[in-house]
Amino acid sequence: MAFTRRHLPHWIPEEAAVFVTWRLAGSFSGGEWDKLASSREHAGLTDDTNRSSVLPHLLEQDEQLDRGNCGPVWLQDPRVASVVVNALLYGEAVRRFYQLHAWVVMPSHVHAIFQPRAELAAIMRWLKGRTGRVANQILGRTGTAFWQNESFDHWIRSAEELRYLIDYVENNPLKAGLVEAKEQWCWSSAGWVPGSAGVADAAGLTDDKNRSSILPRW
Repeated sequence: MAFTRRHLPHWIPEEAAVFVTWRLAGSFSGGEWDKLASSREHAGLTDDTNRSSVLPHLLEQDEQLDRGNCGPVWLQDPRVASVVVNALLYGEAVRRFYQLHAWVVMPSHVHAIFQPRAELAAIMRWLKGRTGRVANQILGRTGTAFWQNESFDHWIRSAEELRYLIDYVENNPLKAGLVEAKEQWCWSSAGWVPGSAGVADAAGLTDDKNRSSILPRW
């Protein structure tokens, strides 16, 4: 089982699907990271024995942040959302870094569930590094971080938990009041239609000649 630690501990067993959340810089304060880390320590989470108990806390906090309507919301720009969606699809279809189970791009954060085929830290460096640079170029931002520097990851323990988290991810826009049905949110696995809303068709991504122009030199 791989283990790393920054503000939060990260355990990733081999052959496990993972639920990963990453947020825009400024949408999640250092104090909130400290509270989340502290909740893990108090629950005995330093050795992963009870680590799954932190997941309900994270999801509740996620919903509170959605309702709070504060912080940057750069991902609500369709050009920026397209960059992230294209990267997620490209990472699966061409890079073959993972197998996607579900994903959603919200105004301030991204949720994804995937089966890694590479080291999770390397996957996240690629996803966040390239999308952050391209997004900042689109928005005319220079010299500032686009993403929060740490992500939250949770390895999925059972088929039941996988189904629960897929439902959570795909219903996130509905719970946040952004749509009336999950299929209406085109920036998710529930609502995505190949070739729509400026998002590259996954089939086209397998051929470098047909890559979306939004992903130069990906």
